[in-house]
This record gives sequence, structure tokens and C-alpha cells, in this order.
Amino acid sequence: MRLILVEDEPDLGTAVKEVLHHEAYVVDWFLDGDQAWQYLKSGWTQYKIAIFDWMLPGISGLDLCKKLRSQNNPLPVLMLTAKDRMEEKIIGLDSGADDYLVKPFDMPELLARLRALRRRCPQIQSRHLQLGAITLNYSTHEVTRQYPNGNKLVNSLTIKEFQLLEHLMKHPNQIVTRNQLINQLWEIGAEPMSNVVAAQIRLLRRKLGEDNSEALIETIYGVGYRLKV
Repeated sequence: MRLILVEDEPDLGTAVKEVLHHEAYVVDWFLDGDQAWQYLKSGWTQYKIAIFDWMLPGISGLDLCKKLRSQNNPLPVLMLTAKDRMEEKIIGLDSGADDYLVKPFDMPELLARLRALRRRCPQIQSRHLQLGAITLNYSTHEVTRQYPNGNKLVNSLTIKEFQLLEHLMKHPNQIVTRNQLINQLWEIGAEPMSNVVAAQIRLLRRKLGEDNSEALIETIYGVGYRLKV
């Protein structure tokens, strides 16, 4: 799941991003509201959740919320702020924020609030993703595959392998190009090696089962990959 984080405190931003990585989020972190808005309004990528600090250089987190809602963008927003007065919380919520977390906060609470936002949003609330014989469990980050003699737990996937399989499962029978995968599964500013997607696909196939791997993930040479149902 891809998330946008806008936080101008480097230490806090680094800590939040690291925690979210461990929870299999793809995180685009921006230090100011102006740059974040350029990506949000362009639709360059599809974010599922946003975390905005209230006070930011350039466009504030409050105004980012207002801009999103003025465009009828339903992106769930968690607001981070040191402002803890009731009147300020009301302003934040009325401006379009879905939840409010006062600094300083504990990381487990941040993760719990993100889980709550996911449950409240029909498009991202499911705890499982199933396609054909493959099931992803978002709670445990486990993958199972169905065989004639029963289900089998797939060898432990890395976070990136899990994200790759999830993306392919959400686009069944569609050709997904290398650039599309890079844009959706690697963070802005990341410069993965040229063969990183092919290498990840190869490892994923191996873990899904070598004998039947090609029946699941097909290479369209010179174009991309397709998960066949």
C-alpha cells in the first residue's frame, strides 16, 4: 500500500518512514507542502492514505486537506500536530482531516490509527486479497496457495515481493510494464538497478512454486509481466 507522508522534522520523518516500511507500506516522504501538492494534484501515483503535519513550509497540512476536499478527493488523511486544543482539533477535522494525532506520539498508536482509517475506507478495508489459488493476508503478511490436496503456505516473502504480488493480483490478466511497477512500488527518488524488477519476479516465481510459476506470472518480452488467472 502506497502512502504519502508530509513532515518537515527530519528525525520524526525518518522514524515514521522506517516504521511504515516494516509494515509493508511504500512511503513517499516530502519535507514541504508545495512539493507534496505537485504530486498529489498530478495523480502521478495512487495513494491510499496521507499523513500531513499541520505546520509545514509552503502549503500547510491544513491547506493540503482543503485542496484535496475542494477537488472531491476522498484520500484518507491523518493529521499530525502539536496543537492539542479542542478548537484546533475541530478546525483540522472540519478542513477535511479524517483523524488527528497529537505530537509527541507513540508509533504503535500511529499504526493503530492507520489501521482504523483503512477499516473505515471500503476500497482498502479488506484484510485479505484472493485471486484464483493465491490469497494474501494483510494482517500477517502471509501468502497461501491452494492445491488439489489443500492449502500451502508460500515461503516467507520479503516486503517488496509481497507488494509486487499484490500489485499483479490487483491487475489480473493485464500487462504491467517495468516502469509501472517501478512507479508504484518504489519510492519517489529511489533509483533501483535496471534489473531489479526482473530479479524480484524471478524470486517471487521461485517462492510460489517453480513447477507452476510460468502458469501464474507470464513474461511478455520487451513489454512487461502478466498474472494469468
